[in-house]
Amino acid sequence: MTALTNHAPVLLIAIPLLGAFAVPLIGKLGRQARNTFVGLIALITAAFAGLLAAHIFGQAGAPSLYVLGGHQGFGIPLPSGLSVPIRIILEVDGMGAFMALITALIMLTGAFFSFSYWKERSGGTLFYSLLMLLTAGIFGMELTGDMFNFFVFLEITSIAACGLIGFRVWLKTSQEAGFKVMALYTLSGLFVLLAVGLLYGQYGGLNIAYLASALTGSTIDIVALGLLLTGLALKAGAVPLHMWAPDAYGEAPAPMSAVLVANSQASLYGLFRILFTLFGLTISVGALGWILIVLALLTIFVGVTMALIQNDIKRLIAYSAVSQIGYMLLGVGVGLAVSAAKPDFGFVAMQGGIFHMLNDAACIGLLFFVSGVIIRATGTRDLNRMGGLAHSMKWTSVLFIIGAFALAGVPPFNGFASKFLIYEASFKLSPFLAVIAILSSILLLAVFVKVFQAAFLGAKQEGIGGEVPMGMMVPMVALALVVIVFGLFPGFFVDKIVTPAANALWYGRDAYIGLVLGGG
Repeated sequence: MTALTNHAPVLLIAIPLLGAFAVPLIGKLGRQARNTFVGLIALITAAFAGLLAAHIFGQAGAPSLYVLGGHQGFGIPLPSGLSVPIRIILEVDGMGAFMALITALIMLTGAFFSFSYWKERSGGTLFYSLLMLLTAGIFGMELTGDMFNFFVFLEITSIAACGLIGFRVWLKTSQEAGFKVMALYTLSGLFVLLAVGLLYGQYGGLNIAYLASALTGSTIDIVALGLLLTGLALKAGAVPLHMWAPDAYGEAPAPMSAVLVANSQASLYGLFRILFTLFGLTISVGALGWILIVLALLTIFVGVTMALIQNDIKRLIAYSAVSQIGYMLLGVGVGLAVSAAKPDFGFVAMQGGIFHMLNDAACIGLLFFVSGVIIRATGTRDLNRMGGLAHSMKWTSVLFIIGAFALAGVPPFNGFASKFLIYEASFKLSPFLAVIAILSSILLLAVFVKVFQAAFLGAKQEGIGGEVPMGMMVPMVALALVVIVFGLFPGFFVDKIVTPAANALWYGRDAYIGLVLGGG
């Protein structure tokens, strides 16, 4: 292992964090200097994410440890003879590395898309500073091995996200969305903090591996799990706790809407980590699995049906994004429901749910970028006031079709590959689950047919349209290539990156605990 690979976990957090505070200073030198600095930070961070992922996937997703402070010893002996981990520990396995790749992809494309998006707009320096802060927080949530640090990073993402949603103070709707998100994110953080406090009071530790080895399934444990489930489901945007998501995605700047999807998925990752690694079989996994499945069906159904009635293009995509959280919950919920017996279809369900996290980030990110392009060209978000854009924005219309078909699960795009795994595994547990999931995808396709007809078809409107600058086109094409390549060669990516991530949750609890406490 090289020194760079060894230090990649902490550098993924430290580089964007330092960049967040340096951006206002660099911004004093001018927009070009600021953009160059942000671009370098984004590229370096993405490179470290790739380096870390290559190392973790190269060892089949086995966890790696990084200890901040002191030597590499993990604790101090107590009078009882027990050694309790007390240092700040980052623990990265296949699932953490997988999430780091998603964050790096969306952060990189979002940053470069923003350079042209903000070219003639105010607030750019603040935007990039908050974007870097949000990125650091997301990486922290995905890589930490400590529950209190998880809460700290959760709060960092909340503060940065609220600022990015509401910083355009000249827009009343932006301020309203920012306040709504601030209130609900605060509630989410409070639930998580209370749960962490309960676990610390009961077991005297905060390290995830230590807590996982100590949990007994007591009443306090169940209360803590309920608080964590509620708080993280709220921040992930799962129905019925989704009320902030349409406003946040809809009112945030287009590149920020894409990054918010990665932020929601980080909370979903936290939920999966807690269910599989922290609690494991110390709880009634079958009942919890069915709770996730019910949440999944509600999220899918409400998201799609609300998208059907929207005329605001960004809110329509926002509700579509909410519906996709349901597919991730469905795949992992099916896996959790049968995880005690561990049948083959349970692991396939896990693969589908986890694979869909990456696929959703790519196609939803692409659609939000396209929505920003459309709003920039037409000056409106109302589908009833659009039309004819395909005449002057041919490439943009093609990119929209790619993103829409992928999100609706149309082959040969990536959304079909992950949804098919979910359909197949869900059908083996209950045909009803697969039927609901498939019908919802068909409805989602109808939603985007409506958008394409309203925005791109019809007579050409004079003075409206024109292809976007290359700086905005390149990030959109990059995400479109991810959508296409992952759809054409799903087996390769499932074997190389999805399976190690699923293994980390499905089989990897003992290895995760043993790396810190020994005996694993």
